[in-house]
Amino acid sequence: MAKARTATKKVTCEQCYFRSNLLCSLQLDEPCTTFRPDHPDGLRPPRQLRFTFRQERASRSAWAFPTAQEQAALHA
Repeated sequence: MAKARTATKKVTCEQCYFRSNLLCSLQLDEPCTTFRPDHPDGLRPPRQLRFTFRQERASRSAWAFPTAQEQAALHA
């Protein structure tokens, strides 16, 4: 079985919003954990996961106690 690899681009400090706008004070060889891509629209928050609701569960369970009328009919 061959594993498919996803190609990820290497990011550099020069691509960071903070470095591009002279807001970075770190002297690192690699991008730090606060890296945000520089974009013409400015600083944008990282994308969040989308919240999705679960499908509604069945309104009746697979097994339930009989109603009072059903019990009365059984013992009548």
